[in-house]
Amino acid sequence: MAVCSSVLGKVLEVFERNFRDRGELGASISIWWNGTEMISRGHGWCEREQLREWTVRTLVPVYSATKVPAAASLLLALESRGLSAETPVREVWPAFPVAGARFSHLLSHQCGLAVLDQKAGVLEHAEVVAAIEAQVPAWKLGDGHGYHPRTFGALVDEPVRRLTGQALGSFWREKIAAPLGLDFWIGLPESEWPRVARLYPGKAGKDDLADAFYKQLTTSGTFTRRAFSSPRGLHAIHEMNEPRVWSAGLPALGGVGTASALAKFYQAAIGSIESPLSPAVRQSLATPQSSGDDRVLLRPTTFTCGAQQDPLDESGCKVRHIYGPSLAAFGHPGAGGSHALGDPASGISFAYVMNQMDLSVMPDVKCLEMVDALFSEI
Repeated sequence: MAVCSSVLGKVLEVFERNFRDRGELGASISIWWNGTEMISRGHGWCEREQLREWTVRTLVPVYSATKVPAAASLLLALESRGLSAETPVREVWPAFPVAGARFSHLLSHQCGLAVLDQKAGVLEHAEVVAAIEAQVPAWKLGDGHGYHPRTFGALVDEPVRRLTGQALGSFWREKIAAPLGLDFWIGLPESEWPRVARLYPGKAGKDDLADAFYKQLTTSGTFTRRAFSSPRGLHAIHEMNEPRVWSAGLPALGGVGTASALAKFYQAAIGSIESPLSPAVRQSLATPQSSGDDRVLLRPTTFTCGAQQDPLDESGCKVRHIYGPSLAAFGHPGAGGSHALGDPASGISFAYVMNQMDLSVMPDVKCLEMVDALFSEI
């Protein structure tokens, strides 16, 4: 399938409509197809005061869209030591609290470690690791899955440190980002701080208030609320505008980059360009490992080793189309609306980043209409 000009035109129509009709402030999109960037577009402002124009080089925090680059880093670190996603976690991390867990379980949110009972600060890696090691899992291995929104960071970072002697963000930069020329950072250097746009929180709409997930997220003591509070810290959007957070290298939620870099990363992840990601690493990113009702997100989800896919109903049809029509497509959204995906079947990758956030846990209409337009002629 070729990505024709009419399809790209439809995507750009949605992109422009978001600014006219949906309160977009600053945003970028990037679309790649079989190794070539077909669209790289940035528009708007980096802050409400309109001090800096938003361009394709504008950097912005993308929250959980960081998770797939982080997962790829762990998979590559494992491979560098002759290990794989099927290696038992305790072979690398002896104090890991889930007996029998393999890295495929850890990366697909099956280990029951989404909530920490022992207090730990999100910026204190050693504290978080100690809390994980002391944690009694919330469910038994093999008894379902639940998204680990925050603990995922230390869960992937600690093994990379043990395998390579480097923090995950440093390993990502050296082994993946630098070779591919990706303007995406898990630990942003001070030299790049002036390019970062300011994030603005979203407001709850009627659909948000009626959603079961949102109700649980805003109710004290619920499992969902505790998962999004473990480890503690960085709960206010304004904190994500601080350089100390950009530079902290948080693999669950701390990535900062451009849409073009994210979309190019997914070209590597689907094998459309030469990269350090081997066929085995790419297969792990693309192969479902857990599926069904999510104990944290309170809706059906499907996870590979680090990425999401659209879940299927009993007849094998998608119940959502966040990743387009292809069953092979995978990716990950970020809080507030950022989104990225790759589709091995078509050779297409897509990324969207912005600074005016929404509250939906999944991508909203601003992004999904672009995804629908992109795959409208498949």
